[in-house]
Amino acid sequence: MEQTSQTADGVTAKMTACASFNAQEKGKNTMKLLHISDLHIGKRLNGFSMLEDQKYILKQILAIADEQQADGVMIAGDIYDKPVPSAEAVQVFDWFLTELADRGRQVYAVSGNHDSAERIAFGAQLMSGRGVFVSPVYRGDTAKYTVKDSYGELCIYMLPFVKPAVVRHAMEDAPNMEGTPIPESYHDAVRLAVEHMGVDSSTRNILIAHQFVTGAGRCDSEEVSVGGMDNVDIDVFDAFDYVALGHIHSPQSIKRETVRYCGTPLKYSFSEAGQEKSVTVVDFREKGNIELSCIPLIPLHDMRKIRGTYLEVTAKSFYQDTDTEDYVQITLTDEEDIPDGLQKLRIIYPNLMQLEYDNSRTRQSCVIERAEKIEQKSELELFAEFYELQNNQSMSVEQTAFVSQLIEECR
Repeated sequence: MEQTSQTADGVTAKMTACASFNAQEKGKNTMKLLHISDLHIGKRLNGFSMLEDQKYILKQILAIADEQQADGVMIAGDIYDKPVPSAEAVQVFDWFLTELADRGRQVYAVSGNHDSAERIAFGAQLMSGRGVFVSPVYRGDTAKYTVKDSYGELCIYMLPFVKPAVVRHAMEDAPNMEGTPIPESYHDAVRLAVEHMGVDSSTRNILIAHQFVTGAGRCDSEEVSVGGMDNVDIDVFDAFDYVALGHIHSPQSIKRETVRYCGTPLKYSFSEAGQEKSVTVVDFREKGNIELSCIPLIPLHDMRKIRGTYLEVTAKSFYQDTDTEDYVQITLTDEEDIPDGLQKLRIIYPNLMQLEYDNSRTRQSCVIERAEKIEQKSELELFAEFYELQNNQSMSVEQTAFVSQLIEECR
């Protein structure tokens, strides 16, 4: 196994060791890995701590790893919800890693945009002795681990979340990047990082990364860059047999089944209320043959939307066959606001997160607000939004310049 790491004095060092896992020694023919991401441990949602829900779902993931006899778990970023996580959040993740290591499950984890890459990488060399491999801070090289099964070598590359500025900074210090064109976009930054991995396309290759791939569908709980500046085109991943992605909260594949977002293990916004969360199981066989399956996750508290008048949603016949402990968003259709409505409804629905009204007053306010926002935007901004809505991707630089010229000619 070859691993790239960073020494205390900032010098990039390469270490060679035995392969971290040999499936043949365990009498197995293939490598089976779980793909999870965006744990957001320590998250608070509408004032509610999600820590107990996260512990509950992580126990399920441990059970799935046991049932599937998985060789390891890939964690594709956003381990924590904040760059400086709470002590309780750190304890939960420490417990999860320890449980996986005690079960003999390998862990391959990268940092996401919500994480501090330096904090995630702390103790990485010590943890590797227990089979827990964490991406180092990106400085021009990407951590690579090689495992073996009956089909030969399987190379696992671990790329933490990178911005163009991070790659530009790495180019200043990494001798292998001298003379490389300076990346200006996220796409260029990730492309450069991949090019400098030296991927051998004749063997089986996995990439674990945390980026936004053009064409992916977003949710309300994700951070959105203005104008789609964080887009990365899928062609940068052509050398990899499987790309384990994080960052997007909805489970989905992009253009091919093996470039996949597994989604969050829990619902983190009401735009996800209708989704079924799951763990992606990836069974690696000979090159070109990967079997994917999804195992549903059952939350401690579901997240759902409720709609109706105050009398309707408080009627026993309305809620008696439902789990009133769920996290709910209630939309009341009464024309008049209910005095102390939130407190009254929480008698029945203790985990009521949001109370909204849908009536003639709120609809009129919504129309006025939308009109005001539209008036503040330029013709180019409005066309760019329309294009993105229709095509699920932003305009290219060339398209933007062309549309801008057309607008000027029309004027």
